[in-house]
Amino acid sequence: MCTFDFMKAAKTIFWILWRIWFYFLLGLPIIVMLPFLVLSILKEKWYPYFFIMARIWAKVILFGMGFRYSIEQEARLDPKQSYMLISNHTSMADIMLMLAITNNPFVFVGKKELVKIPLFGFFYKRTCILVDRSNSRSKGAVFQLAQKRLNQGLSICIFPEGGVPTQDIILDDFKDGAFRLAIEHQIPIVPITFYDNKERFSFRFYSGSPGRMRVKIHAFIPTIGKTLDDKNTIKAQSRAVILNELTKKDTYLK
Repeated sequence: MCTFDFMKAAKTIFWILWRIWFYFLLGLPIIVMLPFLVLSILKEKWYPYFFIMARIWAKVILFGMGFRYSIEQEARLDPKQSYMLISNHTSMADIMLMLAITNNPFVFVGKKELVKIPLFGFFYKRTCILVDRSNSRSKGAVFQLAQKRLNQGLSICIFPEGGVPTQDIILDDFKDGAFRLAIEHQIPIVPITFYDNKERFSFRFYSGSPGRMRVKIHAFIPTIGKTLDDKNTIKAQSRAVILNELTKKDTYLK
């Protein structure tokens, strides 16, 4: 005789409705701000205005999903300085959280597949630097576009794992791109740890819960005077900062 598991059924229904609500929140602020968003992408020099609205969009989603975030900072970003922002990447909410915690306008370097998301993809394609990791020519174009954005006084954000690792991997190996760009442009690297995003809102459909998302902005890693010969050392150093933080016993979800 089968017994009905009420709690399991309730969780499943919650997760389904919660995920649907997420996609509703993904589109609602874009529709509300649509005329202003379209205006802000007409000229590249207007990107900082787009960035302000992107941060509003991100915060609406985070708070609408029941997430609250707290930030610990070992160093503060200088609004007149460009940076290379990097963090671990395990959640659909990583993009929103990065936007919410960072005042300095930055441009994401991200995978082109996200262009397929309705409405979001339209603006993503026109404001982010897209990379096709299977195409070496695309990777070369990324460096040219990043240089252009840095020359405009913007920062760059890359999730250096190059994708989303499986659930059992704490932090995947880092790709070279972020560190090559940082060295070539002599900009500081800003390691950022997202502690709770995997548990809060992972890429697994039936998972997650509202609650706290903790963030730590670590001390910057300088690249002044460094060359590409130092790339692997800086990459290892950056990964170690985030990995050490993730593996501390007191960093697990609270």
